[in-house]
Amino acid sequence: MNKTKILLVDDDPNIRQLVSLYLTREGFEVEEATRGDDALKQFRAAAPNMILLDIMLPGMDGWQVCREVRKVSNIPIIMLTAKDETFDKVLGLELGADDYIAKPFEPKELVARIKAVIRRYQSAEAPDRELVFPGLTINISHYTVNYMGRPVEMPPKELELLYFLASHPGAVFTREQLLEQVWGYDFFGDSRTVDVHIKRLREKLDGENLGWNLKTVWGVGYKFEVK
Repeated sequence: MNKTKILLVDDDPNIRQLVSLYLTREGFEVEEATRGDDALKQFRAAAPNMILLDIMLPGMDGWQVCREVRKVSNIPIIMLTAKDETFDKVLGLELGADDYIAKPFEPKELVARIKAVIRRYQSAEAPDRELVFPGLTINISHYTVNYMGRPVEMPPKELELLYFLASHPGAVFTREQLLEQVWGYDFFGDSRTVDVHIKRLREKLDGENLGWNLKTVWGVGYKFEVK
């Protein structure tokens, strides 16, 4: 069985040494990069299964690296950073990061997050899963959305949120439930990222006249309503 290969991108040698040690013990294969531009080169050459990506990097910052990777791949990306501000979390997730962990972190927590993200990614890759509504087709296996006959570009987490809600038409979910189901863990009460993703989805998709819609249930959360 092939080992899961993780590309670790951080310019701090102490962080790299510690994280690499823990990941190797857990059975992962670790590739390292210290610069953002080098990380992109190694991503193309080494074909990792996941990227652990620091934000503050020489050469090219983590935001740019994440953006470039997302143009060609849906592989899991976990952002590592010393910043612990809501703005950073939301921006990273909007760019397509799967998770976010602030330094200093417990290596055991990081390993648990990695395993959770990989599990979600592998389950999404498994069978061909597609939902079809009037004017809307969501395929989670190929990470594609077609709206009114045209493909719609969206980051993985936007698509996963849409797919989850559309998989349970009429069911109301709180922001916390959506964070747990889509992001895979309690996002430390930072429910604003759900609102941001819903807003982006509504800007791209309008099913009001097609018999479906992303509806806000005031004081509770959101649902995918089918009329």
